[in-house]
Amino acid sequence: MPDLRQLLARCTSRIAQAERLDAESRADAAREARLLVSGVLRITPGELAQRLSAVPSSLPSALPSALMSHEDIERIELALHRRLRGEPLAYAVGWAPFRHLELMVDERVLIPRPETEEVVGHALAVTADQSGGLAVDIGTGSGAIALSLATEGRFSEVVATDVSEDALAVAAANAQRVLGPSHASVMFRHGSDLAPLDGLRPRVIVSNPPYIAYDEAAALPAAVRDWEPPLALFASDGGMARYRALIDGAHDVLFPGGWLVLELDASRAGITAELAVARGYQQVQVKQDLAGRDRVLLAQVPA
Repeated sequence: MPDLRQLLARCTSRIAQAERLDAESRADAAREARLLVSGVLRITPGELAQRLSAVPSSLPSALPSALMSHEDIERIELALHRRLRGEPLAYAVGWAPFRHLELMVDERVLIPRPETEEVVGHALAVTADQSGGLAVDIGTGSGAIALSLATEGRFSEVVATDVSEDALAVAAANAQRVLGPSHASVMFRHGSDLAPLDGLRPRVIVSNPPYIAYDEAAALPAAVRDWEPPLALFASDGGMARYRALIDGAHDVLFPGGWLVLELDASRAGITAELAVARGYQQVQVKQDLAGRDRVLLAQVPA
C-alpha cells in the first residue's frame, strides 16, 4: 500500500503528463496533487502539509500509512482518474468550499467561485440593520448563496429557486448537511426567474445568473465549457436576458426598501446598472471584487 508521500508523488507525476489538463495545471502539478488529495480527505492543504511534516524524513511511511485507509486510497485514485479526464477539480473530489460551508458539487451545478462569496458579503451587509423577513436566491445551483444567507444572515426564511430540478436536488442535499436548528429555514422552489415566488415579498433578492453570451462559449476554458451545466452559464440577448428579467421583475416583488444584489460580468456591468436606474431603483451601485473587476450590482427599491 503506498504511503501518503508516495501517493502525492504519483498524483503529481500523472497530472504533469495529462494531455487533457490545461498548461497551468500541468505546470503546477504538485499543487494540483495537494489540492486533490486534501480535497478527497476533506482537510485543508495546510493540514495535509502538517501530516507530512509530522513524519521524520528517515521514516517516510510510518505515520502516513497509519493515517490513510484503503478506502481513502481508492477514493484518491478515483478522483485522480476523473481529474485526468479533464473534469474540474471540484467535480473530481465531489465538493467545493464556499465561505464557511463545504458543499457537494457535481455536473448538475455550477462550481461556486470566490467572487460569489463577495456577492453574499454585500447582500449580508445591506440587510444587517434588521432581522427577520425573507431572502431569495434565484438560480441557486448548489445552494451556495441560499445556504450562506440562511446560516450567516438575520432572516426568518430563505427561498432558493432554480429552473433545473437536478440542481435543486443537489441544493436540498447540501441543506440537509449544513443547516442547524439556529439557522433560517430554507425552501426550494422550481421555476425560472421570479415566477416561483408567487406573491412572496422578500427584503433581498440575490442571484448569480447566467450571463455568458452563446457566441462567447469558444473563449471559455475547456474545464468550464465542457463540464459545467450550460443552463447555469449561458443567456440569450448577448448574455443580458436574465439580468433584464431580474431587474424588471424584482422591482415589483421586493418589499419596500428591499435590495436586489446581482453578480455581474464586468463587461456588462455598465449596461446592467443603467437598466436598474431606468427601472427606478435607488442607490444603484457597482462594487468591485478583490481583483478590481466590476462584480456586484446593488440596487434598492424605494421605501
